[in-house]
Amino acid sequence: MKIRHVINGNFEVLEEIEKTITPPAEGFYWIDADVEDLAVLQPLFGMHDLAVEDCLQEEEQRPKIELYEQHYFIVINSIRFDDEEIFLRALNIFLGRHYIITVTRQKISELRTLKPILWEQEVCRPDQFLYHLVDLVVDNYFLVGDRIDMRIEALEEDILMHTKKSHLNEIIGLRAEILWVKKALGPQRELIFTLNKKELRLIDDQLQKYFGDVYENTLKIAESFETYRDLMGNLREAYQSSLSSRANEIMRVFTAITTIFMPLTFITGIYGMNFDIIPGLHYRFGAYVLLGIMAILGFSMFVIFRKKEWL
Repeated sequence: MKIRHVINGNFEVLEEIEKTITPPAEGFYWIDADVEDLAVLQPLFGMHDLAVEDCLQEEEQRPKIELYEQHYFIVINSIRFDDEEIFLRALNIFLGRHYIITVTRQKISELRTLKPILWEQEVCRPDQFLYHLVDLVVDNYFLVGDRIDMRIEALEEDILMHTKKSHLNEIIGLRAEILWVKKALGPQRELIFTLNKKELRLIDDQLQKYFGDVYENTLKIAESFETYRDLMGNLREAYQSSLSSRANEIMRVFTAITTIFMPLTFITGIYGMNFDIIPGLHYRFGAYVLLGIMAILGFSMFVIFRKKEWL
């Protein structure tokens, strides 16, 4: 657990958690905690049992905001993409008058990258901290969306150049990840709409208007992931078309080869019969002449097929 006293974006690290109970003369307290620290924080800040229970659950939490007398409890999902799998990590936030507490199970990059923003914007209130944190979390969805777009383009190019069976697994896996994120975006959009429109006594009225811009970004993100879902459907169709085209190409080659060998098989079939009156059978160079005719015939058919682009 890390305890910081934030004054105009500057940080002062504290050692004693008891100091944070009393509001500071200026600024606010930011407590960055793990779920194990809730046993200490709950009695100090009067955290509601249901909010603490949600933090302790290992199951994925739905983005939401719950309003209690002394604080607000907010859950928002941070996103990360490693080119194979998309991860949504719950960021639990307790917002009070003079403090903000962030509780996470895993490390969340937004909390690290937020620090220079707080310093640049000279943040001095916990609701301002909340706004910049939520804005940063939402902005990361755009970054992940760009990487997904690049992954789709690379996959499409790879499929058109050389289709492999593994491509189908990639398409199905990535599409499932996109649908999963799209499903989670609905509650997150509702959460930010509440921060923008609902009357909240712990958030400044002027600041609430800025959440409107964040809400518009969530709508754009939802539209982007809807587009990605459609693109994955198109990608699957391209994969099937590529397989069909490849199969047709193979069948065309096999058909041409079979056609070339048909007259050769006919000739060898005749001269393989058990008769003694076949022309040229007793000729000294008959076998060589026959092989030459077969070679010329096969080569001629091959040249004709190449000219017609059948091979």
